[in-house]
Amino acid sequence: MTTTNRAPGEPSAVPSPTEHPPPTAPYHRVRTVARALAVAACVPYAGLKLAWLAGSRGGIPDGSPLLDGGVVLTVGNAATVLMVGCVVVLALLLTRPWGLRVPAWLLVVPMWVASGLLLPILTAYPLQMAVRLLGGDGGQASGGAGDPFLEPWVFGVVYGGFIVQGLALGTLFALYAEERWGRLWQGRLRDLPRTPSSPVLRVTAVAAALVALAPGLAHLLWAAGSTAGLDEGRVAGRTSDFHVLEAVNTLFVAAAVAGVLLLAFRRGGRLPLRVPLVLVWAGSAQVACWGGWLSLAALVGAGGVADRPTTAMVLIYAGQMLVGTVIALPVAQLLAERAAASRPSETRSGTRA
Repeated sequence: MTTTNRAPGEPSAVPSPTEHPPPTAPYHRVRTVARALAVAACVPYAGLKLAWLAGSRGGIPDGSPLLDGGVVLTVGNAATVLMVGCVVVLALLLTRPWGLRVPAWLLVVPMWVASGLLLPILTAYPLQMAVRLLGGDGGQASGGAGDPFLEPWVFGVVYGGFIVQGLALGTLFALYAEERWGRLWQGRLRDLPRTPSSPVLRVTAVAAALVALAPGLAHLLWAAGSTAGLDEGRVAGRTSDFHVLEAVNTLFVAAAVAGVLLLAFRRGGRLPLRVPLVLVWAGSAQVACWGGWLSLAALVGAGGVADRPTTAMVLIYAGQMLVGTVIALPVAQLLAERAAASRPSETRSGTRA
């Protein structure tokens, strides 16, 4: 390791191997635009939630169950406003110089959760709109019963904002991750060396694949029209939107399992390493976090008996959380090992952490 003579406190003229170069001008412009879009996309949702907290009924029709939400609904609205605030913080963290100094877990965990909550909307909502254009019944259930939950325009405004948030945050995170950790997914799957975590990853992959059969099969059956395990409210209120969402849920379960099996057993050796990593990231995040969100909704739901999730549904949601988390943790350990192995010798010896 070479050193240079300079006065105390004088910055080095040559950056150390672990310092990050400034982003190029084109990427800087992309970051600026994506950050502005992410923040702006939070405004409609946050404004609507704050209006409801203040007592407004905008977008809530007469007879909606939301009118009887009480304290549970108030707490839920306040919590979701805080979640929108987290999106703003993430957008800043991913674009400011100080964001590169944040501990990895403090960024990766919130981004993983955000991915899991936004990906179903990013994928399912456009497909639902396409199916409606092709003749799907959309939000109009064939049973026709039940009071409306929200005015139709609310879904367009809110989900449109979520889609912009997801695309903007995804772009920002991809640029950030490539700059900070790009070396971790270079090469092909066959080049991935065996590490101390490899046996654990193989056992985990097989276990997760077996456990994933339950939620994967359930979502597939629901997408195909089965009512097994569904509550009365969902059976009566099924539309093309429901079937599209269940099909998307099935695909994310399959993506998570396929990604972790590829990493564990090195099948498809010519495949770029980033492909199974993307499958694991997207699949595990959606399966775990969407399952968690549905579980939380089941616990605090204020609907009638017919709208309360059945025991089978609760178990499916719990299984999703288990599968997604079990898949994500050993893959995170694998990347941590690769990061440790790729650090310069002076970093590993303690000169720079």
